[in-house]
Amino acid sequence: MRQWRDVKSRHRDALVFFRVGDFYEMFCDDAEEGARLLGLTLTTRNNGAAGRVPLAGVPAKALDEYLSRLVALGQRVAICEQMEDPSQAKGIVRREVVETVTPGTILSGGLLDAKRNNFIVAAAPSGGRAGGQVAKSAGKSAGAPVGVAAMDVSTGELVVLDSAEGALGEILERFEPRELLVPESWEGVSWEEVVPHRPPAVVTTRPDWLFGLEAARDELVRRYRVQSLDGFGFERGDDALVCAAGAVVAYVEEIRPGSSGHLRAPRVERPHTFMALDSMTRRNLELVEPLRGADGGKSLLSVLDATRTPMGSRLLRSWLLAPLMDREALQRRQLGVAELLDAPSVRAVLRDALGRVRDLDRLAVRIASEHAGPRELLALGESARQLPALAASGAELKSEVLTTLCGDMDTLAELESLVKRAISEDAPATLSEGGVICAGFDSELDDLRRARDGAREFIAGLQARERERTGIASLRVGFNKVFGYYLEVTKPNLARVPPRFARRQTLTNAERFVTPELKEWEEKVFGAEDRIAQLEQRLFRRVRAELAQAVPRIRETGRRAAALDVLAALAEVAESQGYARPQMTEEFAYDVTAGRHPVVETVMPHEDFIPNDLCLDEDGRVVILTGPNMAGKSTVLRQTGLIQIMAQLGSFVPAAKARLGICDRVFTRVGASDSLARGQSTFMVEMNETASIIHGATERSLVLLDEIGRGTSTYDGVSIAWAVTEHLHERVRAKTVFATHYHELTQLSDLLSCVKNLNVAVRESGDDIVFLRRLEKGGADRSYGIQVARLAGFPPELVARAAELLSELEGAPRRTAPTGAGAAAGAQLSLFGGEHPVLEQLRALDPDRMTPIEALNVLQSLRASAR
Repeated sequence: MRQWRDVKSRHRDALVFFRVGDFYEMFCDDAEEGARLLGLTLTTRNNGAAGRVPLAGVPAKALDEYLSRLVALGQRVAICEQMEDPSQAKGIVRREVVETVTPGTILSGGLLDAKRNNFIVAAAPSGGRAGGQVAKSAGKSAGAPVGVAAMDVSTGELVVLDSAEGALGEILERFEPRELLVPESWEGVSWEEVVPHRPPAVVTTRPDWLFGLEAARDELVRRYRVQSLDGFGFERGDDALVCAAGAVVAYVEEIRPGSSGHLRAPRVERPHTFMALDSMTRRNLELVEPLRGADGGKSLLSVLDATRTPMGSRLLRSWLLAPLMDREALQRRQLGVAELLDAPSVRAVLRDALGRVRDLDRLAVRIASEHAGPRELLALGESARQLPALAASGAELKSEVLTTLCGDMDTLAELESLVKRAISEDAPATLSEGGVICAGFDSELDDLRRARDGAREFIAGLQARERERTGIASLRVGFNKVFGYYLEVTKPNLARVPPRFARRQTLTNAERFVTPELKEWEEKVFGAEDRIAQLEQRLFRRVRAELAQAVPRIRETGRRAAALDVLAALAEVAESQGYARPQMTEEFAYDVTAGRHPVVETVMPHEDFIPNDLCLDEDGRVVILTGPNMAGKSTVLRQTGLIQIMAQLGSFVPAAKARLGICDRVFTRVGASDSLARGQSTFMVEMNETASIIHGATERSLVLLDEIGRGTSTYDGVSIAWAVTEHLHERVRAKTVFATHYHELTQLSDLLSCVKNLNVAVRESGDDIVFLRRLEKGGADRSYGIQVARLAGFPPELVARAAELLSELEGAPRRTAPTGAGAAAGAQLSLFGGEHPVLEQLRALDPDRMTPIEALNVLQSLRASAR
C-alpha cells in the first residue's frame, strides 16, 4: 500500500491500475470510482493496522476492454506494471507506471478508430490573454488569434495553425479532439459555448508557464534536435503557434515518456491554403456524418470512401474537411484521378495491392514506441510484400502526382526480409506465449529448442518404460502448471507402486507420483523453456529495435500509399457513379450542367434522380429559388455546395459538365434548430448563423440560404430576407442561392441587376400535384402547402377546411370570415402590394372635427363593407 500511495501521489488525476498478479487492482477512492464506472463488484482489502480499504479489480487479459470503456467516458488511467519477475524479486515486487492512457494519447489499436485520427489539441493564447476573452471571441469568424496545435499520437502527425482566419470553435470542430489541452488560466471558459455542437469530452489544464514562448521553443528544439524552428515553416509573429506546439509536445512527453521521439515535424497550415468549412456547413451538407447519426443515412464521406487502407480513409477525411484553394495543386490531384480512371487495369492492380497493406502510420509509431507485438511485425512484413507492385505501377503512369508517389517508392525490402527470417508466420499475439522467433534465425535458440524437445520426447517415452518396469498397464504420464510432470496410478494398482515413486498428489480415484529421473528431465525441460523465453524476448526486441531505425522510411512509404489509395478510390467512385472532371478556374463562375446530389442518388435508382443545370456568373450571381415544399429546393442547395467542395478536394463531380471558380468559403443556412441550453430559440439560431455568413462571406464565397426569416411574423421575415439578399448582392457580391417561400422576393430580379429567379417545377392534376424536380426559369406563384399536408396524411376534413380558408385569405368570395390566427395572417399576405382600403379610409378621417355620432356611423359603414 505504501507503493500504491507513492504512485497515486504522482497521478492524482488518474485512476491507477495497479498490477497484482493476473489482475489490475484499484484501491480507496479509485476503487469506488472504477466500480461505479465499470459496474464492478466493490470489495475490501484487509491491510492490518491500516484497516480495510475499498478494492476493485479487472483481469489483466481484459485490460483493453476496460480501458476502452473508461477512455470513452473521458477518464485518465495510469497503468502501473510489475517490473520484476515475482519468483526472482526480493521482497515487494518493484512496480512503475509504464504509461498513462488519456483519450487523446491512445496507442493501442483496440482503442482507436482505424478510419479516424485521434487528435489531442492544444490551444495557446497570444499576448497573454485571459480565458474569458477567448470564450468571448471564439464564436466569431475573426476573433483574436489563438495558436492551435493538433497532434495524433498514434500516427505522429502534428498540425499547427491559428484561429485568426476562423473561430477557435470551428477549428476544434474540424479536428474533433478527444482531449483539449489549455492553460490553467482558461479554467473559466465554457467550452459548450465555444464548441456548441461537439464540445471536447476531456479538457486538461496545465500551468500557464508550459504555454510560455521560451519554454515552448526550448521544448521543440530539444525534442526535434534542431537549432532553429525556421526549418519547420514558423515565421515572425507565430509565437502563439510555437506556444501551442511546444505545450502539446511537452504534455505528451509527460504522459508517455520517450514517445515524442516518433513525432513528425510540425506542419504549419497557413490561411488561404485551404477552404474554411464552418460547423454549419459540415453539418448541413452532411460531409462526414449524417444529420440523423450513424444509422440515419449516408454522408458524402461514406459515398466517396472506397479506400482500401485505414490510412487512406483518414487522409480522405482530412482532404474533405480542408479542400484546396491552390488551383495547381487541385489540377495535379485531378490529373491523377483522371489517369487512374482511364487505366482500369492499373487501378485494379493498385487497389488489390493496397487491400493487403496494413496501417503503416500506426504500425510505425507502435514499433518506435516499443508497443508493437509479434503480429504487428508480421503485418509490417505483409505490407512490405505489396510495395513492389505499387512501385511498379509508376512505370505505366504519366501524371506528375502518380509518378511522384510511385516512382521512387521505398519498398522496404530488407525490412520484409528481416521479418520473414525472424518472426514465425503463426506467431501468437503476445511475446509471452512463446514460439515467436523462426527456426534458423538464431543458433543458440535452435540448440535450446532441440534440448527441450529431446527432453519432452524422453518424458513422453517414459510412460511406456515405466509400464514395462512396474507392470501397471494403466500408468500414465501427465502434466499441469501447478505440479509439473507426474506419473498417475489408479487406486487398485497402488500396491504395485515401487518405493522409488514419491507421492505428489492424492485424487479420488488415483495417486500422482514423481521419480528422481522424471524430476531430472522436468528440470531440463523447464530450464530450457525459461532460457528459450528469455532469449526469444531478447531476439524479438533486437528485431523490433532494428525495424525502429527505419520508422521514417516506413512513415514516408505509408504517406505515399495513403495518397495513392485516395486517388484510386476517387477514380473508382467516379467510374461507378458517372462523375465528370470539373474545370477549375480563378474566374467568378459556377456553371454546372446536369448536376446531381452525390448522396441522394446513391439511395435511389440512378435513373430516378432528376439532374439540373445551375449557372452563377457576374450577370446572375444571386438566384432566388422558389417552389413548393418537397419539390427538392433543399436538395438543389445541398448538391450545389457538395459539388463545389468535391471539386476542391480533387474529386470528380456528379454532373455532365462543370466549370467552377475556386471558392474561399462555402456557407450554408439550411434547416431549423434551436439551442435551448443556451437560451436561444430556433429563430435566434437562424439569425446567428445568418449573421456569421454576412460577416464572413467574400465575393469568392458560395452562399446557400434556405428560408431566412420564417421564424417571425411575415412582415419581419420578408423584410429580413429582402435586406439580406440586397446586402449579399450589393456589398458582399458572393455567389448566392436563396431558397424561399416568400414569393415577394422574386420582385428583386426587377430591382437588382444580378438577381435571377428559378423555380422547382410541379404539375397539377386536379387537387394533386406531381413533383417534377426540374429547375425552370422564373418564380413560383404558389407553395402547394395544402397538397403537401394531404400527402403527409392530414385528415380529409382538415385539408378541406384549410383549402376553404386559403380561398378566403387569397380574396375569393367567402361564406364565412376566417377568425383568429387565420385572419391575422390574412392581413400580412403581401408586403409590397397596395395599401389596404380600410387603412386609406381611416387615414382620410379627421377625428378632431368629428362628432361622436359621426364616428359611430363611420365605424358602422366600415363594418358593413367588411361583410
